[in-house]
Amino acid sequence: MEPSLNDIDDMIVHEKMQAALEYQNEAWADGMADGIEPEIIADAAIAHALRETIRLHGEGSAEALLDSLRDRMLAGEFSTNRTLQ
Repeated sequence: MEPSLNDIDDMIVHEKMQAALEYQNEAWADGMADGIEPEIIADAAIAHALRETIRLHGEGSAEALLDSLRDRMLAGEFSTNRTLQ
């Protein structure tokens, strides 16, 4: 059975997300190597992401993103000691 266009789109988005995470990990490591504290790197990354979201999609989308991230955080998605079943 051939994958549907939606499946292909989902795979493309997943691959792009993986590449984006690799770029961010490299930038994080570079910042740490230059002596920038993790809290400062995190704050800058979040601020940049929000500015870009507002620029591209408006404040309503940025608010929806923040709401989604809050829900995901409270669900433990970002916890380093999260257990997958």
